[in-house]
Amino acid sequence: MTRIATFNVNGVNGRLPVLLRWLDEAKCDIVCLQELKTSDEKFPLDAISNAGYGAIWHGQKSYNGVAILARGTDPVERRRGLPGDRDDTHSRYIEADVNGLVIGCLYLPNGNPAPGPKFDYKLGWFERLISYGQSLLKAGGPTVLCGDYNVVPTALDAVVPRRWTGDAVYFPESRDAYSRMLAGGWIDAVRHTHPENAIYTYWNFSYRGGYDRSSGLRMDHLLVSPSLSSHLRSAGVDVETRGWEKPSDHAPAWIEIDEQNGRS
Repeated sequence: MTRIATFNVNGVNGRLPVLLRWLDEAKCDIVCLQELKTSDEKFPLDAISNAGYGAIWHGQKSYNGVAILARGTDPVERRRGLPGDRDDTHSRYIEADVNGLVIGCLYLPNGNPAPGPKFDYKLGWFERLISYGQSLLKAGGPTVLCGDYNVVPTALDAVVPRRWTGDAVYFPESRDAYSRMLAGGWIDAVRHTHPENAIYTYWNFSYRGGYDRSSGLRMDHLLVSPSLSSHLRSAGVDVETRGWEKPSDHAPAWIEIDEQNGRS
């Protein structure tokens, strides 16, 4: 089995103890990280290498940032930055070949406050992702596009949906863009595996410590190309990490695919 995970770490250096503990316990083969919040030169490569992972990353001081880790090997970089806007300087996309799979790691813009310029940027970025995603599907290789999509696809993906009607992650335009990605051929692997289960990957921090369980959302997704759908064996979220000391506000979501990786 190959286990692939996505994890918004909310600061890779500040949450490094959480990340390293989780890497040791989960033993995922491929890990996509978002919201590194660090420049390229301050990425904690030595610590991650000591944990047994090769890595590529696309950092940005204080904001954004994405990385792909691979256990026991080095990811081979294919692309950094999403095509379609030469003026976009945000570090939100990186792509690699890992053991016969194409892995795209993304951190889609949050879009708040909405409506407004940040929401317009979110929708524009989403359109670029939809377009580029089609080119990946046409290429035909087994592909996973995973990360923090900052979109809650349906009411099933929120503990209390009405709390989020004024938030960009739940706006109709955001959900429509995600729906169009799926209509174009991508498969939401976690929802495909658990079609009716209430599953969440994000919870607000609580002022009293811990986290607000009533704020649960599913907005970290692993989309797979059609050739991988029949090779999905399991999927889940490591919810327990949300209760660790100084955690991220997200928990890692993961899938397992069989060793054929969808290759014929």
